[in-house]
Amino acid sequence: MRVLVIEDEVQLAEAVGRGLRREGMAVDVATDGDDGYRKAVLTRYDVVVLDRDLPGMHGDEICRRLCDEGVLTRVLMLTASGTVEDKVSGLALGADDYLVKPFAFAELVARVRALGRRTTPAAPPVLSAGDIELDSAKRTVLRAGKLVELTRKEFGVLETLLMAQGAVVSSEELLDRVWDENADPFTTTVRVTMMTLRRKLGEPAIIDTVVGSGYRIDPVTLVAVDGAAGPV
Repeated sequence: MRVLVIEDEVQLAEAVGRGLRREGMAVDVATDGDDGYRKAVLTRYDVVVLDRDLPGMHGDEICRRLCDEGVLTRVLMLTASGTVEDKVSGLALGADDYLVKPFAFAELVARVRALGRRTTPAAPPVLSAGDIELDSAKRTVLRAGKLVELTRKEFGVLETLLMAQGAVVSSEELLDRVWDENADPFTTTVRVTMMTLRRKLGEPAIIDTVVGSGYRIDPVTLVAVDGAAGPV
């Protein structure tokens, strides 16, 4: 999941960013409204955590523009005011959820995950294919009922491939979805992560390399893994 945090309290923004990364999310941070809006329209985020009272472009204006421009991202609005009127006005601007400061980090994580599952197309809480089962909330992966220990990046790569439902995912898209804006586009990190992920998932291999295009989990392979008849 790719998340943008727009928050002008630098320490809070950095703390939220670190915490969400520990939860396996790819997180970018902006500390003023102008930079936050620029990032939000240039990169496809699953969720934007948006402070309402920002220097530069106000959080309300960012939310309104994202909604008017049809940007496919969910907005979790943060505010210091918890009155009913403020909540109603924030939601009326196009926000998908509303969280009052100070907040419990666990609640923030739960709300971000819930919004992430409402992306377009909606992502189910548990992704499965063949004998693979990935639980996004519990951060667990099972193969044939056995727990597979994955790093955060390996988990994110597998999650992205499962969500693609057989479509090819390029290395560039994996960098965009699983890492963050600081990732080097010329790095071999995707290839290395893919190698370790394949090794941990074991045999039979389910991740195909599509030369010149990227990677996919082949639905035909998954049929065979399930033990059903393959193509004739």
